[in-house]
Amino acid sequence: MEKALIFLVFLILTSCIPYKIAPKFKNKDYKVMKAKKFERKLGRETAFIFKDPKDADEFYNYINTKYQLNHNNVGLNSPILIHGKTCFFSYQEVERTDKSLVLPLVVTDLKRSSNGNDPLFEKHYTTRKGHWYIVITVYDENLKNCLLDKHPNQAEVLNYLKELQQEYLKTHNYEELLFTKKS
Repeated sequence: MEKALIFLVFLILTSCIPYKIAPKFKNKDYKVMKAKKFERKLGRETAFIFKDPKDADEFYNYINTKYQLNHNNVGLNSPILIHGKTCFFSYQEVERTDKSLVLPLVVTDLKRSSNGNDPLFEKHYTTRKGHWYIVITVYDENLKNCLLDKHPNQAEVLNYLKELQQEYLKTHNYEELLFTKKS
């Protein structure tokens, strides 16, 4: 029993305790949900959300090149054609983080403080790792959200966004998009 207690104390003192965890999408590489549930600062509209493993502004460059927007309103109600119907595409890049408390450093500094010494690890009590997500909304000509379950074109728009996501993740040179067939 004593060995188990010592092991438990050792395990607690040498661990990092996560207190904020970025979302992971189960069974899919995207999620359709209310943007506000994903990030409080976003609006209440239903959105297509996926994790962006690329560098900052890569999605901006991709959209700007793909739709030849010449840096005008990129991702801000940009008109796109989905199966011959005009829709308006908007996106935002959102960061969500994983944060952990590094307990051994806290305990070490507490011990040092109790002995009258200055803390060594004061700025390193927590670890942080950022994850970036792309949050996309699509509206039709009547300004109805195309990602709602009751929208008649929801399946088409969802397939279009899945293909857009896959193309973005696979393409490294966005100039290649100018030579491919437009959909």
